[in-house]
Amino acid sequence: MSNARGKVRYAVVGQGWFAQEAVLPAFANAKKNSELAALVSGDPDKRRELGDYYKVPAHDYSEYDDLLRSGAIDAVYIVLPNDQHCDYTVRAARAGVHVLTEKPMANTSHECQQMIDACASAGVRLMVAYRLHFEESNMRAVDLVKKGEIGAARLFVSCFTQDTEEGNIRLDPLKGGGPLRDIGIYCVNAARYLFADDPTEATAFSASRDDPRFRKVPEMVSVTLKFPGERLAQFSCGFGEAKVSDWRLVGTKGDIRMDPGYSFSGERKQFVTIDGKTKEKTFPTSDQVGPEIVYFSDCILSQRDPEPSGVEGLIDVHILEAVEHSISTGRPVPIAPVAKKKRPAGHQVKEAPPVENPELVNAASPSGS
Repeated sequence: MSNARGKVRYAVVGQGWFAQEAVLPAFANAKKNSELAALVSGDPDKRRELGDYYKVPAHDYSEYDDLLRSGAIDAVYIVLPNDQHCDYTVRAARAGVHVLTEKPMANTSHECQQMIDACASAGVRLMVAYRLHFEESNMRAVDLVKKGEIGAARLFVSCFTQDTEEGNIRLDPLKGGGPLRDIGIYCVNAARYLFADDPTEATAFSASRDDPRFRKVPEMVSVTLKFPGERLAQFSCGFGEAKVSDWRLVGTKGDIRMDPGYSFSGERKQFVTIDGKTKEKTFPTSDQVGPEIVYFSDCILSQRDPEPSGVEGLIDVHILEAVEHSISTGRPVPIAPVAKKKRPAGHQVKEAPPVENPELVNAASPSGS
């Protein structure tokens, strides 16, 4: 499906901070094969102002199913709270509409499987929006590891923290909030694509100050994942600390360090140390969302399965569930393997210039900045 100009027509569903800050502006870098065709929001101010600004129809959530059946769109980009991803994906699939959904894919691995099954039954494509699978610095690291530049990769260590304001949706466990699911998933996914493997065991702890923000979700979580080949990944993530976003992969000959490692804007620095000599490379700020939209549209138009697929999203949620089980029991938890065919690599990198920072409508970043 596409319009007369051969472009995939998208409805962006959910108009929170990330949708307004990164997703909507990214369509300016995806004009090659993609078109923003509609918005969906429950906020009348957002519908009016964003619809006018982007010159597209804006619909209430109550009109979602009618929009899916209208023939006006070919795909949805779901930027809703995590607990709504499954419902809105299944409904789109049943209407024959392709789905690009934000991560985490869903609240449970059972919901992830429902999404996969619904899209497979309907013959539509499903992709999880892991933007770093198309980002140059992270995928360059993947290629360096594959080439053996740092020897055999042995240890992954990461820290991802931010100071999240009280009342933010990311502090609501019913919406899939908490530092592990919201930002810790980046650490899990990075360890997996750098090791090109999946963990077999998880051990984890949580800790919280006496702070009203952390009555329902932990302030911080620290995790150790054991990978095949006697390799380890360790990371800590938190919602009550200064902003940190870095990772380091240590091999038998050297190491690769990224700082920041996960941010969607701003410069990224990569430090590669081999035999005691360090080379630094700076990657300029870029649009990380436009390239994934272009890639997904390519998959739709060429009728091929995307990477990252629904299985990629399922595996991460499966691992997060094991981590949470370890936190609740205080014991190591085995992780059953999930079959996977594709992994990300440098050939997926697509570059795009940074997008303009739009004026937000009834939305704020997690830190309030």
